[in-house]
Amino acid sequence: MSREPGTASGTNLRADCTADADGRITFALQHPSTAVLQRPSTTAQLLLRLRPKKGQPEKTLHALDLEPTEDGRLRAVLDPQPALAEGRWDVYLLPEPGAPRQRLRPGLRDLRNLVDGHRSDRQAPVAVRIPYVTKDGYLAVRAWLRPAHAEVEGVDITDRSMTVRARLHGASSAEGATVRLRLRGGGTVLTLVPQPEVDGRGFRFTVEYGELVADGGTGNRVWDLFVQTGPAQEAAPVRIGRLLDDVADRKEIFVFPAADVGRSVVRPYYTVDNDLSVLVD
Repeated sequence: MSREPGTASGTNLRADCTADADGRITFALQHPSTAVLQRPSTTAQLLLRLRPKKGQPEKTLHALDLEPTEDGRLRAVLDPQPALAEGRWDVYLLPEPGAPRQRLRPGLRDLRNLVDGHRSDRQAPVAVRIPYVTKDGYLAVRAWLRPAHAEVEGVDITDRSMTVRARLHGASSAEGATVRLRLRGGGTVLTLVPQPEVDGRGFRFTVEYGELVADGGTGNRVWDLFVQTGPAQEAAPVRIGRLLDDVADRKEIFVFPAADVGRSVVRPYYTVDNDLSVLVD
């Protein structure tokens, strides 16, 4: 298996992490076993790398100083500001300047403060960070950074429709607000009028599945869900999804039931970015 240039292989170093409700993440390296970690003073850093798209070079790194703690470990703090760019950030130990960086395994992840993250209103821009374990067993941080966000608080499914309850963060709805289902890869848009709550942030809407199959199209078709918080010429569309808790990847975890509608099968689902969409097959 190939590895990234400048990266040491075979590391078993582990880092605990604790996430605070305000976006701060504290890392602590477990059981120091290398010479650099046992020194009274060190220039070691924790390095976060924004994972580049396939075939692209890495462009964004974020370094955190590691400081010794009383229990002999090394500690680094990722403060809420500056906000991390949206994407997946891999976590490394950089023992000293110029040394090969070492990918870190996860230790204990305390994410209790994130579980009820949707209960507090967020200001713009909406920044979210969730430590998680990659498929190959390493520590990483999932980050979202959006001007505004509509958080799904509940989805009620029947064999003919779905009703979504959601709440705006970083924005509020005004007169003329609409929910828009946009057919991916095409110009078709289905517009719905949501039922707003009195505070201008909460809203609900119902999608009739029959309207999604009425175009008579064949093959897989995906409808992406947005809320337009005011007249189209005044407000940018806000993606509807579920970001504000402790689940970094919900596509394979939160699976909604499918419904047979005529010759089509309709199923809501969360995308790889935790956004809400509807698949018509």
